[in-house]
Amino acid sequence: MLVRAYAAPMRAVMRHTSAVPAGVRWKSTKTATVTQTATKPKTETAVANHEQSRDLFGDFVRPQVDGKYLVSDKEIRIAEPQTPPEVKEYGTEQAPNYATTWSKSQRPKAEAMKGPRFEQVAMEFQPAPLSAMELISNVPVQVTTQRVVSCDGGDGPLGHPRVYINLDKPGPKGCPYCGIRYEKRDEHPHLVP
Repeated sequence: MLVRAYAAPMRAVMRHTSAVPAGVRWKSTKTATVTQTATKPKTETAVANHEQSRDLFGDFVRPQVDGKYLVSDKEIRIAEPQTPPEVKEYGTEQAPNYATTWSKSQRPKAEAMKGPRFEQVAMEFQPAPLSAMELISNVPVQVTTQRVVSCDGGDGPLGHPRVYINLDKPGPKGCPYCGIRYEKRDEHPHLVP
């Protein structure tokens, strides 16, 4: 009995799909609507076809066929991905305190904030962290008398791997990890004759 209960809907589906006339297909246009042709006024044959389909398939009414295409008077709307205009306009600055990118591999924020992840995101409510590049430029240059200095970025897990910076050439040299600048000052100024 259980097998018949499962088989009955399958038979109805098989009857439904086998009754589709050969060569009938959907035709869509660029605006994703089903092709609308001029619908003919209901005639006696259309009413007879409607009643015949109701007898065959119950309350299901098959769409009208005009030539090779199904005829519909309803527009079918298909969702298309759209990026909100505020996302496109957002990104003129990388950070509130730094206007441009600071790495060769970094994409500008206007290009990075596109696509499906940012479709319905209100960017004015998202965090806008300050750029460390601008903040580190406010740190004064560390003056030393050594020729080589080491930088580990600070205490323990907040730091970075230890690097050694050569200060032989004049001028400040920055740490490649954290950007802290070091400069060597001579203990004995050179005497100029």
